[in-house]
Amino acid sequence: MINEFRTFIAKGNVMDLAVGIIIGAAFTAIVQSLVHDLINPVIGLILGGIDFTSMFIVLSGDVPPGSSLEAARESGAAIFAYGAFLTAVINFLVIAWVVFLLVKAVNRIKDAAVDEGEPVPAAPPAAPKGPTQEELLSDIRDLLKSRGV
Repeated sequence: MINEFRTFIAKGNVMDLAVGIIIGAAFTAIVQSLVHDLINPVIGLILGGIDFTSMFIVLSGDVPPGSSLEAARESGAAIFAYGAFLTAVINFLVIAWVVFLLVKAVNRIKDAAVDEGEPVPAAPPAAPKGPTQEELLSDIRDLLKSRGV
């Protein structure tokens, strides 16, 4: 059983998945910084200098005016944190855009490698045409006649 586990772990797919998760975690930190440090300030500037990530509406409970999102959450009040949600949507859109660009670049590199000399597999030769049904029936008839049947 230990040998089976060792074989499973050593398979390329498992190792590729582990590398992908680690790189994905690092990439998430970069995207979060991009959104929090670059994109949100621009959106806040457009909205009049408001801190975009701390936008919320108090649904029920008491939250002192001017409180931060963290203070509102700690007070136990029911809040509608639409700023945090919009930040998550922006994070998703940025990640999706970057992944799209990466896939597009990889496909372009693959296409360039094929164009630069990798042989393109030739189409298999067409199978020879066999006899038609009438030709087969004629051959059978002739064989039967030659044997006296």
